[in-house]
Amino acid sequence: MKKSLGFTLVEIMIVVAIIGLLAAIAIPSFVKARNTAQQNACINNLRMIDSGKEQSALANKWADNSVVTTTIVDTYIKGSTTPECPAGGVYTYMVIGTNPVCNVTTPTSHRMPVGT
Repeated sequence: MKKSLGFTLVEIMIVVAIIGLLAAIAIPSFVKARNTAQQNACINNLRMIDSGKEQSALANKWADNSVVTTTIVDTYIKGSTTPECPAGGVYTYMVIGTNPVCNVTTPTSHRMPVGT
């Protein structure tokens, strides 16, 4: 009598089905986590830009609704440059007294929350 070594086709199919099921559960969670991380990074970048705008307005005695110069504001941001949007968007500084915005459109906008 000969002993059979290895796996049967049914056993391999069961393992493949389990791996497929785990992937079907994990991939949407990974995508959601990545989108949430990008959104949080973008909001933090907008906060840095807003802080730089406020500091440059105080230092240069700009009034509300003054048009800002990004090169001047960038000197008040760490790295002296506009932060990069993790989602590939572009930041618009806007005028003094308003929040900066990101042009990336998602279900939950990358606008800085009011009161921050």
